[in-house]
Amino acid sequence: MTTPVCTSASTAATPAAQTLPYPSFASYVRARQPVLLRTARSLTANPSDAEDLLQTALTKTYVAWERIEDHRALDGYVRRALLNTRTSQWRKRRVDEFMCEELPEPEPVRGGDDPAEQQALHDAMWRAIMKLPARQRAMVVLRYYEDLSEVQTAEVLGVSVGTVKSAVSRALGKLREDPELGLVR
Repeated sequence: MTTPVCTSASTAATPAAQTLPYPSFASYVRARQPVLLRTARSLTANPSDAEDLLQTALTKTYVAWERIEDHRALDGYVRRALLNTRTSQWRKRRVDEFMCEELPEPEPVRGGDDPAEQQALHDAMWRAIMKLPARQRAMVVLRYYEDLSEVQTAEVLGVSVGTVKSAVSRALGKLREDPELGLVR
């Protein structure tokens, strides 16, 4: 007959005494997602790709959830899934680069499709709109930015349709005369 030397060691060895740190997959994901997302971001350059990578690794973990015996090693399992998935993605990627003597530069587009010009016009327009009196500004924004009809604009502001028409007409006249908008045109 042998007597256990350390009673705490003998009770720790029994499976009934072990409690799972994460009773469900959902509780594991809620608890560990921020940490795992940081790991995924360290493997990719794009935050959106990192989220996709983490989703794929968590899917693999969910499929294997019942087979994972030691739930204390879940982070290691997910990290390995992240790394293996990223390596597989990297290996599968195709590179469509070819050597050529001339660079394939796109032709410059005439007609104001330049994003910098569009942004400059957008900024100048908002500065001009902000110079309008509050009532006219509200009517212009509702009519042209919120795309409401004259009747809907009148209902929202609690005025008549004629008031909306005349105020918007005056506001558009002021916008046409704005010197800053004249420079952008």
